[in-house]
Amino acid sequence: MRTVFGSWKYIFKNLWFVLPFAVVPAVFMALSLDYLHIEAVAKGFFTGAPQAEFLDFFHAWSFIRFDSALGAVYSVLAIVCIVVFMAALLAFVEKHMRLGKRTFGGVAQQFKNVLPSALFITLFYVILYEIWAVVLSAILYVISQADTVAVVYVLYSIAVLVFLFVLVYLSTILYLWLPCKLMTGFRFFEAFLYSYRLMVERRLKLVLSFAVSLAAALIVLCGCVFLPDVAFRIVGAVLFAFLFLNFCIRMEVIYFDADKLDREDEKHSLRRY
Repeated sequence: MRTVFGSWKYIFKNLWFVLPFAVVPAVFMALSLDYLHIEAVAKGFFTGAPQAEFLDFFHAWSFIRFDSALGAVYSVLAIVCIVVFMAALLAFVEKHMRLGKRTFGGVAQQFKNVLPSALFITLFYVILYEIWAVVLSAILYVISQADTVAVVYVLYSIAVLVFLFVLVYLSTILYLWLPCKLMTGFRFFEAFLYSYRLMVERRLKLVLSFAVSLAAALIVLCGCVFLPDVAFRIVGAVLFAFLFLNFCIRMEVIYFDADKLDREDEKHSLRRY
């Protein structure tokens, strides 16, 4: 249960300490969404016209906006902010869990150590996601050209579900690498091997945890396409704030549990009662 819900417990217990780390990246992530193409593709699917061009699908699924220069700037800023605030958040959470101290002293030094690894892991996931979006968009485009609408809906749904599972599964490969490297000081490959061994027996639970978060995000975003652009992005920013916190903090929660490390934040909390 800790694998699925442990990060949410930590988030809501320490919400006002961790939420400031997520606000800026969440805003730029919301601005990186291509609202017009998401609206067109989603409304077409819900109104009986699931056909669309490859670029329409790709713009709708891609994390990086290509519709305008400003949109591209938002996407670049989103990636930069994810790197910076992920490093800061992990430095803070790691100290809290390791020492039981919910303070910012010493976080700056640890931030410098985490930043290069946060940059690598962010670029890894962005590149992985964009490749995934290209392949999925191509398949959805081919499916949408079928003559029978019922066949399009069936194949469309199967393709999205299968590709979402593939994305979630691939996301687990390096998921514990960053906290492992942070806690052990291992080099890249040694940290990868050790973190992968820790993750293997928890993979199904981790896939479930990812799937729940991703499904909730898609349902919310698809439901919000019927809202105006501004409202869509506000909801998106709130959603991304909690997804960002959950994605980062879950790394630490699962790693401490997998490596059988004591959580001093939990012990400190118990001592108060």
